[in-house]
Amino acid sequence: MGALKHLTEDYATIDASFLQFCESRGILSVEDFLVHDVCMLVASAEQFSNSDRLKQGINQLLSIVETCHQPWVKGLVLLEDREQNKHCLSTGCKSFDVLLQGGLREGHVTELVGPSSSGKTQLCFQVASNVAMKLGSVVYIDSGNSFSPTRIKQIVSRISGSVETQVSGILQQAMRNIECHAVFDIYALLNVLHQLNSNLESQAGYKVRMIIIDSVASLIAPILGGSNAQGHALMSSVGYLLKKLADRHNIAVVVTNHMVSGEGGILKPALGESWKNIPHVRLQFSREHAANIYGVCILKHPYMASGRSANFMIP
Repeated sequence: MGALKHLTEDYATIDASFLQFCESRGILSVEDFLVHDVCMLVASAEQFSNSDRLKQGINQLLSIVETCHQPWVKGLVLLEDREQNKHCLSTGCKSFDVLLQGGLREGHVTELVGPSSSGKTQLCFQVASNVAMKLGSVVYIDSGNSFSPTRIKQIVSRISGSVETQVSGILQQAMRNIECHAVFDIYALLNVLHQLNSNLESQAGYKVRMIIIDSVASLIAPILGGSNAQGHALMSSVGYLLKKLADRHNIAVVVTNHMVSGEGGILKPALGESWKNIPHVRLQFSREHAANIYGVCILKHPYMASGRSANFMIP
């Protein structure tokens, strides 16, 4: 999904007149189309001399949306894919990896939730450094201008335990394997994810082991509120894309989310019930009293009991 103008080359019915018809109604993307009443659009199209052509374009968009649904797959095929292609990527924190039986799994969207200074970003730096050093490419999407090459250097130096000349080479390799994108709104995020999916589909040999979004809440929260259907549709599009990238390309996706005050003042993850169903794994972080000691608790996991917890340290 994406901007309608990108569909003109592949679909003849989505032409300049159809784009003009959509733009006059504030429809610039497939996401915009999803939040409009299709019956009302058809009724509007019937007022034009080229109504049949416009209605063909509407039906074409409906077909495109329909093809986004995954076909049915036999359970045995899913099991074989899980065992053969979906590996665990070590975070480099032993107790964290033990809790998750190996680390962050490819094919999963893992959400790190917690209040400010609870270790979410530090864990992102830690796992990005470990994967980039040992396994391959990491796409780091930074929404708060908080990505720190200096912190990555510290972590790489500590993990490698090598002499200074060797650290320099290892650091250069790690930094080459981290592709950082600064994004500051939901539309920029969708553009990066669409481009990433296009590169993975079209470029032979292009492989990404992990995607990190720190933080997804700061990009999505501004478009939500009340009964904002368009905002929720855009949020669903982000969730769909992340799951698609994770599953189809065997990528471990990590997103961070903050906490908000819920009923009775009790803190809960932001973005509401609709977003709650998107991550496969949800981990809650907390800061212990000791310096650099963090706590992590499993809130949701496909095959692990909720409530299991551990402490971990990131020097």
